[in-house]
Amino acid sequence: MSAIYDYSVTNNKGETVPMLNYQNKVLLIVNTASACGFTPQYAGLQDLYEKYKDKGFEVLAFPCNQFGKQESGTDEEIKGFCDLNFNISFDLFSKIDVNGDNADPLFTYMKNEAKGLLGSKRIKWNFTKFLINKDGKVLKRYSSMVKPEQIEGDIKNALA
Repeated sequence: MSAIYDYSVTNNKGETVPMLNYQNKVLLIVNTASACGFTPQYAGLQDLYEKYKDKGFEVLAFPCNQFGKQESGTDEEIKGFCDLNFNISFDLFSKIDVNGDNADPLFTYMKNEAKGLLGSKRIKWNFTKFLINKDGKVLKRYSSMVKPEQIEGDIKNALA
């Protein structure tokens, strides 16, 4: 597969969503969790989304329970948590695995395209972020430590 558009994912309502729906947009794809020290990054993700959504930018959040069991809720509970605490309006997907034998194919593709520290393919923790250009190619991977606002310049460049 040559771009993220070759994949489909499942939204938090259980519906299949072709990534082709996001063609010609800049994407920030994030594995999220509700009970993590990085969970406040939801607010920064929402700020970026609000600022650039009308310019062709989308944030896609994929809850994951693989790191410290910090996302134990159902898809409905996760959505409720995000609505109550962060009032997110960007797309939220069904809970997935990002590492291991059951890793979502989209994340496997992105990890192969943008390796982590020391060439590692594994995602190390919640709130790892992947910036995708308008052609569906992975531009960059950001660690959990990188706050959404620190990515704003790269987003602006990708939108230009």
